[in-house]
Amino acid sequence: MSCSGSIRPPDRAAALTLKQTLKMARSAHAYVRGSTVQFYEWLEAQKRGTLPEGPPVWICGDCHAGNLGPVAGTDGRIAVQIRDFDQTVIGNPAHDLIRLALSLATASRGSDLPGVTTARILEQVIEGYQAALRQNADAIDDAPASVQVVMKQSIARSWKNLAKERLENQKPTIPLGSRFWPLSRQERKKIEQLIETPSLHHLATSLRSREDDAAAEVIDAAYWMKGCSSLGLLRFAVLLGIGKGKYRELALMDVKEAVLAAAPRYVGQKMPKDNAERVVEGARHLSPHLGGRMVASHLGRRSVFVRELLPQDLKIEIDRLTTKQAEKAASFLAGVVGKAHARQMDNATRKGWIKELNRHRSKSLDAPSWLWSSVVALIGKHEVAYLEHCRKYASQARAA
Repeated sequence: MSCSGSIRPPDRAAALTLKQTLKMARSAHAYVRGSTVQFYEWLEAQKRGTLPEGPPVWICGDCHAGNLGPVAGTDGRIAVQIRDFDQTVIGNPAHDLIRLALSLATASRGSDLPGVTTARILEQVIEGYQAALRQNADAIDDAPASVQVVMKQSIARSWKNLAKERLENQKPTIPLGSRFWPLSRQERKKIEQLIETPSLHHLATSLRSREDDAAAEVIDAAYWMKGCSSLGLLRFAVLLGIGKGKYRELALMDVKEAVLAAAPRYVGQKMPKDNAERVVEGARHLSPHLGGRMVASHLGRRSVFVRELLPQDLKIEIDRLTTKQAEKAASFLAGVVGKAHARQMDNATRKGWIKELNRHRSKSLDAPSWLWSSVVALIGKHEVAYLEHCRKYASQARAA
């Protein structure tokens, strides 16, 4: 089955499975990004009590490099923060460090950088993260050139840029095609009912000084084929018209289903039972800019979270890197994660966590042995699984 054209609701599952298989076959780095469940299964199998037990804080749970980037706050300020929270739980912050280090290491290998660069990346990950815990702004706010470019793009972007990128046109419709698929009548009705709820109406009118009592009308809506690990879940793009006449504004809302997280959670910690409420709560702790723009709700019986997409929201793509770029990116991005964790800790907790992170350091490697051994083992497991995934994909492609 081809998923190049618009897909009807009954055909989504098969098309999404095919698309996910293709995306994960493109590179080992893409496979890492799409294999969160396997990541935790393999980590649990090989860690054997060697990982440090960090303080109970909200963690991203899927903290690969592609899930970080510039996001705008409700006040218009822009900062690089974590931008995906499907897997967020109160858990071990060491898991975010390993996930980030693994994604940077596989990106490095994909750039044909020598193995010694991987060792240096892990050193920079721990240094940047600890600098954030020490609240040493000078050590963590020096963004690499690749991030500076994305930040400049973010600051300069407008609704026209968002429409061109997300919708492929600037007219008030969502064009059906390879990314946006038609809804059933029942789905459309549920979305309209969702937007009418007080919490969603408040979200729609809360940004850009819109009037609190402004009307919010669904102009268009479509199923959104987006992401990789989230394929198969409900995902809708909803185009709203807010206000009337010449004061009318357009807003693009992202409606996404929330399901049980694969990331391990600490026992005894109180978290919302509803998965969408868990996602929003984690976002508010980890990424204040984005968390303040999210609302948990329900679409029928499905738990969903909703945010308005802003032109300034971008993700950082790690593609071809030099050794110097890889090291600098590792330090900076680890600092972003460190700040997200550190804002949930008091001074004594931060100092205790730094001490715990430093255990089992060797004389020849600045990165702790637990980080090095975890990432190296996971690189091996992911490479084997990735090649097997590609073999199956090639067999399916020949049979099609």
